[in-house]
Amino acid sequence: MASLEEWGLAGRSFGTWVTWFLIGGDLYTAYTVIAVPALLYGSGAIGFFAVPYAVIAYPYMMLVLPRLWSVCHRHGYITFADFVGGRYGNRWLTVAIALTGVLALMPYIALQLVGIRVVIGAMGVTGEWPLAAAFAILAAYTYSSGLRAPAVIAIVKDVMLYVMVLAALIVIPIKLGGYARVFELANQALALHTPSATVYLRRGQFLGYSTLAIGSAIALMLYPHTATAVLSAKTANVVRRNAAMLPAYSFLLGLVALMGYLALAAGVVAKSPNDAVPLLLLKMFPEWFGGFCLAAVAIGALVPAAIMSIAASNLFTRNLYGAFVKKKMLPEEESQMAKVVSLFVKFGALLFVLKLPAPYAIEMQLLGGIWMAQLFPAVVVGVFTRWLNPWALLGGWVAGMVSGTGMAVALGLKGSVYPLHIFGSTYAMYAAVPALGLNLLVSAGLTVVFRAVKAGAGTDVTDAAAYVA
Repeated sequence: MASLEEWGLAGRSFGTWVTWFLIGGDLYTAYTVIAVPALLYGSGAIGFFAVPYAVIAYPYMMLVLPRLWSVCHRHGYITFADFVGGRYGNRWLTVAIALTGVLALMPYIALQLVGIRVVIGAMGVTGEWPLAAAFAILAAYTYSSGLRAPAVIAIVKDVMLYVMVLAALIVIPIKLGGYARVFELANQALALHTPSATVYLRRGQFLGYSTLAIGSAIALMLYPHTATAVLSAKTANVVRRNAAMLPAYSFLLGLVALMGYLALAAGVVAKSPNDAVPLLLLKMFPEWFGGFCLAAVAIGALVPAAIMSIAASNLFTRNLYGAFVKKKMLPEEESQMAKVVSLFVKFGALLFVLKLPAPYAIEMQLLGGIWMAQLFPAVVVGVFTRWLNPWALLGGWVAGMVSGTGMAVALGLKGSVYPLHIFGSTYAMYAAVPALGLNLLVSAGLTVVFRAVKAGAGTDVTDAAAYVA
């Protein structure tokens, strides 16, 4: 535990199965179990965007992540920001990548804490002190053991979640009269919502649905916690196998989403959509099994929150503080700083939960997705070509971040599907997509300019052979 490589990446030692549980535990979180069904419970079919987004993500991961793993392994990189620093030789671009990662992880960790709060609230416990208790547990368990602790707990968590979801999707529909009846009752309940919704996509939702899936898939692979889980793998083949095996989780995701409709059909009345799943479990199962299910949800929040806080502390230590310190830190100094920073990251996430208003917890994750998508030109394009200029990439990043955040703010941070007005027509789409389009346009345009004046090209210190290893 006295080096960042051991504490933050478990010595890059995980094989296929541990990596599968780790990445699955990392990507399928309280967001999956609480927020996706909550969106279906409150808004109907639009919430199913999470299923095609997972389907899109895995071929994309198969194409990109093994190449990134090979380069990072060859050069000892801990984060994707390390890769960008080596690829482009521009300190300010590296800082921008790291800052975006830390910023986006705050609402994502907050989402896990929301999941814990919902579970505790469903048991009748009120006030904010349970969140403080969850914060303390999370802090202690990541500080002492690093990435190895959530890797082991992820196995327990996934088994519990599979038991919970399969039981819910078999037992509850039988009690309610079958799936045809479930969809009928859910559709009737959604019609009474304000605004009304249905179990089908309406014509005006098609573009929003598809861009939510595409934008979320682009962002998913760029999150720092994805990088942490992937770079802890033993070989590039472990990464490839996982990209092939992870669609098994997509099956689980589709089932989890249906729980929103089960809650509607069962007549669950929740003050907040986030409460729908816990209340459904308590209503439809015996107390002992309801408790088991709520424990599964809580552990499903703690595992990814631990990995995310480790990822954020890796970024700060290596690419924010480390980018400006004059003397290179010793391995034990890096490790100690990362442990301390992980505590501050969790505290920042706690503030997000307490201070940022959002009707659906999922909006917190979608806000982070808008920011993370802006790393696509530097990281994903960068792993295939060095054509883009680092200063141009920084300009594109600024354009994407400002426009994407502006759209989210214009929606009052209560949504992420923005009505974009172009040539007299309105296109409602996930804000991450037009922001990324602007980012790519600015990056390419400025690259042409910088190449014409032969300025700011930076230095690529990565080994070209590593990209095809």
